[in-house]
Amino acid sequence: MFNNIPILLTWARILLIPVVIGVFYVPANMLGIHHKDVIACAVFVVAALTDWFDGYLARSWGQTSNFGAFLDPVADKLMVSAALVVLLQLDRCDAMIAFVIIGREITISALREWMAKIGAGRSVAVSFVGKLKTTAQMVAIPMLLYNDDLFGLPIHVMGTVLIIVAAVLTVWSMIYYLRKAAPDLRRES
Repeated sequence: MFNNIPILLTWARILLIPVVIGVFYVPANMLGIHHKDVIACAVFVVAALTDWFDGYLARSWGQTSNFGAFLDPVADKLMVSAALVVLLQLDRCDAMIAFVIIGREITISALREWMAKIGAGRSVAVSFVGKLKTTAQMVAIPMLLYNDDLFGLPIHVMGTVLIIVAAVLTVWSMIYYLRKAAPDLRRES
């Protein structure tokens, strides 16, 4: 469970989730909203980088494991879902977009679990569209957490556009996975 650095990085990502959420509960007289935004954004970026880094280390050091393959996507989904809930509460993300992204994650996780159970897990392996969706999310969310202009760039507007792109890619990737699984779904139902 804690036997290598990639797994420890994944656990660290999970432990950073309450920090992203909790910073917004610090009283305003102790920490202003801009500072809360900066901290939440920075912590989310660090967590997102551990996602890339733990996978890279696990593959390059030959430390991949079934537990790591289980925990890594759980950590990602928890991190994205928690950030979207915070963004909803701060009125920086539309509820329908958050629902589409979180709903897709639940649907595809359940689909992957079922497909693995019937021995067809490879047919719903991560696709290029899924990776694009993840990238769009991982760039949009910190922009929306930061929520201020940076070097004259309208970061909030850019984040809003990217989260919409992520939602579109989310639907596209869900359709892709469901179509790939359709023959097995029909055969098993």
